[in-house]
Amino acid sequence: RDHYKPQGPSDPVPSEPVSIAVALADKFDTLVGFWAIDEKPTGSKDPFALRRAALGVVRIVLENGVRLGLDDAIDHELQKFWNKVIWSEFQAGNVPESALPAETEETRDRVYAGGRYQPRILDSKEDLLAFFADRLKQYLRDQGERHDLIDAVFALGEDDLVLITKRVEALGTFLETEDGANLLAGYKRAANILKAEEKKDGKAFEGAVNEDLLSEPAEKALFKAIGASNVAADAALQQEDFAGAMAALAKLRAPVDDFFETVTVNADDSAVRQNRLLILGAIRDGLARVADFTRIEG
Repeated sequence: RDHYKPQGPSDPVPSEPVSIAVALADKFDTLVGFWAIDEKPTGSKDPFALRRAALGVVRIVLENGVRLGLDDAIDHELQKFWNKVIWSEFQAGNVPESALPAETEETRDRVYAGGRYQPRILDSKEDLLAFFADRLKQYLRDQGERHDLIDAVFALGEDDLVLITKRVEALGTFLETEDGANLLAGYKRAANILKAEEKKDGKAFEGAVNEDLLSEPAEKALFKAIGASNVAADAALQQEDFAGAMAALAKLRAPVDDFFETVTVNADDSAVRQNRLLILGAIRDGLARVADFTRIEG
């Protein structure tokens, strides 16, 4: 009975393990099946209630704390549909009996070398993932989360809905603090400088900083702080402690402020200039561990 739930935004979600499993299986089967035959909602038209099914998956997963990778779940369903396509083509006499298992990439590539079925079915995965992303954004916005923070976390490519939600919540809490707001301002200043200089030089400033070229106390302090915060943030992220990761990054606030107050990034010496731009690149890369800060407003 409960596996049909939720049938509306106010309908409770299944809460027992078996009903959760069957509800998710049913909804994934429906969604992947319709995507595989290219029948998707368009505009306000959604005759098969696919938006409701996807939002149902989001609610079931989040409200029960189910740890599920959407990418793997969709892959699992696509494999089933792939095998169904091969079976129907075998019955029509279009593929040999040896192709029926279709368990490996090699077999699939051999059977569908012409690309008649493989691209249509497999390419539907990215589009379906984007559809789930839209439903999650809708759910989180209804919970009061900022749309730009959702976008910033989604840009990381994470597909575990529980982790995405935890990241968004931790990021929102962090940016409400003085350290968070000031660090965001420092990041944006660094990102703007990098954007301008990378365009001018025609290359990205990424890679190792040359410690021998560090001369100013503020740049030495910032370089050291970036290394320490990265180590602490990585350790926290391994434990899914997103608040701890934010706290580690917050320690960059003062060194970043001092750097911009006392150091000239575009130094006359080209090697020193490049090295200082690499420091800014390290700031960008360090914060990218938790979110794409370029997408955050303010």
